[in-house]
Amino acid sequence: MPLTPVQLALATLLLPLGSAAFIALFLRRRGGAAAFVSVAACAGHAAAAFLLAFGGHREAAVNASFEWLRLGAFAVSIDIKFDDLAALMLCIVALVGFCVHVFSLGYMRGDSARGRYFGGLGIFMFSMTGIVLAGNLFMMFIFWELVGFSSWLLINHYCEKPAAAAAAKKAFIVNRVGDFGFLLGIIWCHHAFGTVNLAGIAAQTAAAGAGAHAISAGIPLLLFCGAVGKSAQFPLHVWLPDAMEGPTPVSALIHAATMVAAGIYMLCRVEPLFAAAPAALTVVMWTGVVTALYAALCAVVQGDIKKILAYSTLSQLGYMVAAFGLGGQTAAHAGAATAGTHAAAGGVLLAAGAAAAMFHLATHAFFKALLFLGAGSVIHGCHHEQEIFKMGGLFRKMPLTFAFFTIGVLAIAGLPFISGFYSKDAILHLAQQKNGLVFAVLVFTAVLTAFYMARMWKLVFLGRSRSEASDYVRESGPAMVLPLAVLAAFSVAGGWLALYAPWFADVAGRVPHVGGAGLVIMSAAIIALGAGVALALYKAPVRGLSKLVSPDTLAVRAPLVFGALALANALPDRLYNHYVAKIQQRLALVLNSIDRFLIDGLIVRGLAAVTGLFGMGARALHTGSVHAYVYWFLAGAALAWAFAAGVF
Repeated sequence: MPLTPVQLALATLLLPLGSAAFIALFLRRRGGAAAFVSVAACAGHAAAAFLLAFGGHREAAVNASFEWLRLGAFAVSIDIKFDDLAALMLCIVALVGFCVHVFSLGYMRGDSARGRYFGGLGIFMFSMTGIVLAGNLFMMFIFWELVGFSSWLLINHYCEKPAAAAAAKKAFIVNRVGDFGFLLGIIWCHHAFGTVNLAGIAAQTAAAGAGAHAISAGIPLLLFCGAVGKSAQFPLHVWLPDAMEGPTPVSALIHAATMVAAGIYMLCRVEPLFAAAPAALTVVMWTGVVTALYAALCAVVQGDIKKILAYSTLSQLGYMVAAFGLGGQTAAHAGAATAGTHAAAGGVLLAAGAAAAMFHLATHAFFKALLFLGAGSVIHGCHHEQEIFKMGGLFRKMPLTFAFFTIGVLAIAGLPFISGFYSKDAILHLAQQKNGLVFAVLVFTAVLTAFYMARMWKLVFLGRSRSEASDYVRESGPAMVLPLAVLAAFSVAGGWLALYAPWFADVAGRVPHVGGAGLVIMSAAIIALGAGVALALYKAPVRGLSKLVSPDTLAVRAPLVFGALALANALPDRLYNHYVAKIQQRLALVLNSIDRFLIDGLIVRGLAAVTGLFGMGARALHTGSVHAYVYWFLAGAALAWAFAAGVF
């Protein structure tokens, strides 16, 4: 008997959780068995996800609701909402997740804590699937927090390293800042609409019309706080580069392809709220633009291969957020009534900007996972060396990794007719139509992207070996190379498939049209300019370079530029550290003093002391001793005589 769509959805949700529970209970010290169980469960998860997305029985959106708990009139439900938007996101999570699991078989071989690692992957896949399938904001928030927990667990895998422990703590705390705003937005949303069901919110907003409902920019902006934290937008971006302390496959899964993209997915889910608040869209747009440019500038001065890719992720996420803000106002393309009817039926009707953001999210997931896993192959081959200035000449020793990594570099740079070209140019096309300044900034950011990616590619793979770490290198094994091949194929063809295949019509059909010789020429010019400058600048090592503090050629030939970018990179962390040390810590000391001396000392203990004194006096009056009673009688009589005689 075939499974129903709801049963398939529950299978995709519960299979990873079951594997994590089984590993935690029985296989914590059996790394090989834990790896097998985790990979098998992930394969089942992927099979159920693809069957749900592409099965012939899915002719309409899937909606189901199960009441979880009730407090009087208030009820919390587990709502499943599966439409084209969820199908696209679920396929990304399933495919990238499975590739990461297989890659981890080779990368984590010999790790003494493999059981904990694969258990953490299971918790993450469960949590991320819950976000994708969530049909209401309460359910989404629960899984949102579980994603944060699993991220902390995986970043902290090398917990014996102080840097890894600090990075995990930083990621957890910074995300809580954004999640606090997200929670306030959910509460306000329930107060305003009487529900947090996504379809109900969309229907009510569309029926009321843009601006007619009692919606201020407050609700969407508070919800956006969650995306700022999870998708690492400025100024809450500081956790993502440090999160590279975790294993490289974790960086590919969580901090490139899926977890950080959850913020973009959430924005698309609540897009009707933003369509009713144009001011909020403007804030979203400029947040994305600033993040895209700032992160690209920071990537230019990085020497750690994983941190270059981390800042690249920040920049590309900025593109997605900017696209959402640019095109959200076009939600009226089908009319409010049509949008409301479609939403009530369980479908999705995205604006052009949201569709472009999701399109870039999809293509970015594949080529960024490819780049991170390719970097993992390089790091594994170089005996866990991550500094690009200590590599070089690897194209001869790792030809397959070199070929697949090159595809990822070309995809993120936007080479015409492969995936990154279609999605990035859709955003640039939208910016060109909507806002000239945003278009100019994003084009300049694209030039920077081509520059720092070509810089990294040349220093890692071309030239000669620059350290012992890259002298004795050999190609990675099949478990690590095969996932690269799969991701490389999607990095080439993913853009074309998303646009022209009929699988996700509700999303792909809203992507701004990309075509014409003009965009092809512009993309080629961007790559030629950025990559050309990088290849010329890093053509040969500068004489005396080994005596410098920084081995970067840019630091020698343009020290002022390098210094300014390095300062800009470090400034947010310095400001946060200054705030914590000089303001928050001092405020905490003041509050601690008030608590200890005023509240605990004077009020609580002082009142207790006064009460104790009264108790001592009362006990003295009830000792049961005749002598004591005689003394008290005489003292009372003397006091009464004194009052009568007018002594007082």
